[in-house]
Amino acid sequence: QVQLVESGGGLVQAGGSLRLSCAPSGRTFSSYGMGWFRQAPGKEREFVATINWSGGRTYYADSVKGRFTISRDNAKNTVYLQMNSLKPEDTAVYYCAGRSRRDYFYSVGEYDYWGQGTQVTVSS
Repeated sequence: QVQLVESGGGLVQAGGSLRLSCAPSGRTFSSYGMGWFRQAPGKEREFVATINWSGGRTYYADSVKGRFTISRDNAKNTVYLQMNSLKPEDTAVYYCAGRSRRDYFYSVGEYDYWGQGTQVTVSS
């Protein structure tokens, strides 16, 4: 069974940085489009960033553009989300997602696989 496992979440002060990792198990995701989403309490899950299979194309939500960077290392079968200049409004559970297509995707409904999420809390 395919699983996506996120790691790297935690508590950080505003202005700080965190790097999230997503390592699929049970399958090689090197040809998959991958994405990061987040969900704050009482809110819907929202798009954060996405990357195509090669890493050559990325797309970001306006709220994180210029602060977050999505990348991937297909040799390690891992996708990353580098988060800089964090703000309290970035506090949420962050989810990794994958789709068995080579392009990138920014809609929740387009993804086939999801991780369990990792908590990111930014204090003011």
